[in-house]
Amino acid sequence: MSKGIGRLNQVGIAKETSRGTAVGTPTYMIAFAELDLDEKDQRVIDEQSYGVVENSVGESIVKQWMEASIKAPIGDNHFPLLLYSILGTLNTSIGTATGTPCTHTITVAQSAQHQSLTILLDDPIGGQDYKHANAVIAQLEIAYEREAFLSYTASVKAMKGAAATVNPVAVSENRFLPQHVVFKLATTQSGLTAATAMPIKSATLRITQNIQDDDVLGSVSPADFLSKQFAIEGELEAIYQNETDFKSNSLTGTARAMRLDLINTDAVIGTGAANPSIRIDLNKVVFQPITKPIRLNDIMVQRVSFRAHYSATDSKMVTITAVNSQQSY
Repeated sequence: MSKGIGRLNQVGIAKETSRGTAVGTPTYMIAFAELDLDEKDQRVIDEQSYGVVENSVGESIVKQWMEASIKAPIGDNHFPLLLYSILGTLNTSIGTATGTPCTHTITVAQSAQHQSLTILLDDPIGGQDYKHANAVIAQLEIAYEREAFLSYTASVKAMKGAAATVNPVAVSENRFLPQHVVFKLATTQSGLTAATAMPIKSATLRITQNIQDDDVLGSVSPADFLSKQFAIEGELEAIYQNETDFKSNSLTGTARAMRLDLINTDAVIGTGAANPSIRIDLNKVVFQPITKPIRLNDIMVQRVSFRAHYSATDSKMVTITAVNSQQSY
């Protein structure tokens, strides 16, 4: 009997054309570092009195679904699909010349239903592959770290698995390294491009949907997974060198626009001069009180939490722009 090893499993994603209708073939395979993919259920216990002292006589399943956590390096092709799923709206601009890059602008959909996906699991050890329809991204955490590929962790909810035959597709993507990060602050979002890049040591960004299961009578599966609200928050670390970088804004509660740019300057798309990139612009960020431990023999590093807010002036909270070779999602 074969023994299980994680490297032999593969997971793929595909955009659903009809919400809740599983796609049989993955569009992208995710070269994950960690994967937890578990079938979940809720049960009721039969504890009625049967004239005996034993506490129960059985149990019945009343709800079934799937939850997954996927940790993987950010790839320039597949990652925008996850961003599209959690934000909800994507518009693509295709270059007119052959070989020019495509630009995908991702924004928040003012809807309880953001783009659904199908999660597909290729399991050569268990001998049975599965497809999970109506997958939604409950939370997407992006880690901008030193000495590692930049990565994300996606928390997913989906329908229970249906038996499938998953044929993995080839994985060919550009990834991002710590030297590809550009961090900027400005008074307004329109001023970010001209702003001077600031050095930071690390950053974490969490994009969260408040997902509610749409449980209904007549079915053991939820009818849907609905988004009730949308939030972005995070933390960063930087060497403490003055008060104007973060402390002054924190003390006064002054909002700033923030940009986290990933630009792979080591790769060129097509015949053009463009580089693969994923830019996250936050229109209105407020910094929380900073911490900066003071140790005699250590460089002072400040740790700053922040929360993004909807900008009534700009009519948005966040805009994500991805540049790659994909003509559509």
